[in-house]
Amino acid sequence: MPVELTWWGHATCTVEDSDIRVLTDPLFVRRLAHLRRRRGAVPPPDAWRADVALVSHLHADHLHVPSLARLAPGTRLLVPRGAPRAVPGMRRLGHLELTEVVPGDETTVGDLRIRAVPARHDGRRLPLGPHRSPALGYVVEGEARTYFAGDTGLFDDMEKEVGPVDAALLPVGGWGPYLGPEHLDAGRAAEALARLAPRTAVPVHYGTYWPIGMDAVRPHEFHTPGDEFVRLSALRAPGVAVHRLGHGESVRVEVAR
Repeated sequence: MPVELTWWGHATCTVEDSDIRVLTDPLFVRRLAHLRRRRGAVPPPDAWRADVALVSHLHADHLHVPSLARLAPGTRLLVPRGAPRAVPGMRRLGHLELTEVVPGDETTVGDLRIRAVPARHDGRRLPLGPHRSPALGYVVEGEARTYFAGDTGLFDDMEKEVGPVDAALLPVGGWGPYLGPEHLDAGRAAEALARLAPRTAVPVHYGTYWPIGMDAVRPHEFHTPGDEFVRLSALRAPGVAVHRLGHGESVRVEVAR
């Protein structure tokens, strides 16, 4: 059974492996606070189908309660430990089978093993509150090993913590004109790719949302990170097949064992 990756925009992806659908950081809206979706249609109902959904951290563009509420009853949901306490709106998600995880935790869903891994990112709900939750990435292991990085900067022992992977879904930008060290821009994402050395990579977390009223401010920061990641990856990790997908497009993962 082929392993397929679909990018719906921002950090929302579907990983289909071993007849299991894994959905990452679901975000199914045209507007979120001061952000507007500027490229790609809002993901259709087919994107809402999942056996398990993964939430990387508590920021509202990654843990979006109205989007999670659209998931079918009984869907498994993995969230950073402490998320329900920090986000009271999660009380609306009683129809989902929720599990709180920290780095190192493993969850089995069908024939998949899902392992939570560290991320370098402030995972608190904004505006900053007192309740801390770890920011996470996840490795989904079935026919392939797929790394979803969530939001992260480079960190020591990244390749050791993540382990060998066949595919990587890596953030390469953001929703505004400035990125701090707890994010991957195109250059840092290419460095992460060189460290991890997967067979396949897909850039995510760019080219979807942008602040209202800032269309003319540093527009290249919105449009170009995917292309820049492709260019830099060819220099720093030439053995990796990088696929810059459009919204709703998919790629099959080549697996070698």
